[in-house]
Amino acid sequence: MTTIEIDPQTARIREAFNENRSKMTMQLARELGLPEAVVIRALPESIAVELDASRWEEIIRSFESIGQVHVIASNSAVTLEAFGTFGNFSTWGDYFNVQTKSLDMHIRHKELTAVFAVEKPGHMDGVPTLSFQFFDSRGSSAFKVFLTFGSKEPSPEVRTRFNQIRDSFRLA
Repeated sequence: MTTIEIDPQTARIREAFNENRSKMTMQLARELGLPEAVVIRALPESIAVELDASRWEEIIRSFESIGQVHVIASNSAVTLEAFGTFGNFSTWGDYFNVQTKSLDMHIRHKELTAVFAVEKPGHMDGVPTLSFQFFDSRGSSAFKVFLTFGSKEPSPEVRTRFNQIRDSFRLA
């Protein structure tokens, strides 16, 4: 059996993560003084898989087939949560738009530089969450799309769709 060595920063992130796997990665990143994308990228592949960010539009369009999702956009001053469905896509100038009755997003897609499929225990109850998380060039969260948000196990259908999207867009 071969041992894979990891760099000290990755080891530090994983050690901190393993102390409380339910902790929000945004909170962990703040505690470690690192961009959140760096924290996510350091997690084991069983938790986080990096997707091909150059295919951001295909990834976002794939959410239309999921149905109701929980979208979170957060910055240093506020967190906004919305429940809705993806669809009615358009592009206008520097914006890729999602405009349904339940979601109205104007995404500055040129800023998206990293995307991850993440499965980890929820911060409120430890029940697994399934999400797709988009980050900007600074490693800050742009937005996160949760297929499940804790409280109950993901249904087999939702888990299958999550796996399909993750595997279709996995970074080579």
